[in-house]
Amino acid sequence: MEDVSAARTETQSETPGSSAAVKAEDEIPGTQEDETGNGNVPELEEWKRKVAEAEKRKADLLLSKLAADEEKRKWEEELKNLWSDEDKLAKERKLAQENYQRNFQQQKDELRREIQSLKDKLAAKKAKCKELAQRYKFKRDIPETKVKFTHLEKAENEEMCKNICYFFDVSTNVPFRLNKGEALITFEEENVAQELLKKSHHTVELENTKPVVRAWPVELETGVAFQLHVKISQRKINVSDIPDLLIPDEWVKDKLELNFCKTKLGGGEVQDVTYDRWLRMALITFAKPGVAKNIMKWAEYPFYTSEKTYVVTISPVVQKYLQRFEMFQGISKRTLLLTDIQDPSEDEESIQDMIAIHFQKPSNGGGEVEHIRYVSEGTKVAYFETDTENAI
Repeated sequence: MEDVSAARTETQSETPGSSAAVKAEDEIPGTQEDETGNGNVPELEEWKRKVAEAEKRKADLLLSKLAADEEKRKWEEELKNLWSDEDKLAKERKLAQENYQRNFQQQKDELRREIQSLKDKLAAKKAKCKELAQRYKFKRDIPETKVKFTHLEKAENEEMCKNICYFFDVSTNVPFRLNKGEALITFEEENVAQELLKKSHHTVELENTKPVVRAWPVELETGVAFQLHVKISQRKINVSDIPDLLIPDEWVKDKLELNFCKTKLGGGEVQDVTYDRWLRMALITFAKPGVAKNIMKWAEYPFYTSEKTYVVTISPVVQKYLQRFEMFQGISKRTLLLTDIQDPSEDEESIQDMIAIHFQKPSNGGGEVEHIRYVSEGTKVAYFETDTENAI
């Protein structure tokens, strides 16, 4: 500021009264007083203070600018990193989407192959069922049989009328040991065997000899006879091989009920479900009879869940029990044991024929022979069965 005042003083001294001196005097008041030595010192100090403040403000602004530039650089760097992360995430998202699409397509192809395989298996099973149905479908004329009404049996409950009930008369075959040189001969008439037994000794004309054979009664060992009763339910079925699902038992029972009420698979309205998780079995009771018969056409039944389709095994509910269990022992009334048959011939069939011819002749006290068996060597076992000709 002192240099400026000096310059302005020199200019004024060179051109006194000029316009430049007037202008300088107007811009900086108090110059004349400085030239004469009577300057305004406080005003000069004020200007110095203002210049210092301006310099300080300028420095502050420069520092602020530098800080702002640094902040800007940081934000630009962070924005750049964000853009880089966004590109990376976009690439990862695209890669994940491609992997998902590829895995989805693979699973889709696998499901298609599995469905096709199940369809092929189903078609094969249907063909097999059709073949079995045709194989076991036959027509047979049942001979006329006289049926004797015996008694009425009161039904204990309605369930008895909804079951298929039948019984079998079962008896064991009684073995009889036949040794060398012995024969068993069975006649159609009981009295023929009894008359020959009374005579005891019989001379039989064979091919090379005429041995005297002896007739003995056939004493049988102990046998067993009983009735096997069977009842097949028309409303109940057994379900086995149930998968072990990680849900409560009540939910499994609900799923079983939903599966077996489908009419397109032969099912119907389910009345009750009894489920045993440990045995993996269930007892299904239907509301109407006949449903069990329809659903039994499926040896393996599909069991649908929300996650997978399983296969369960179906079997009928069968009750079996024995009645009239008896043990018997006796003598055959139409069969005789012939011993002491001696013939050098080893042809059993020819000897059997000659013995049968001899005992068929009425002149020898014989009658019509139903069956004969002769043993020339070793030992054989013959089996007697219960005569059920007159059974009802």
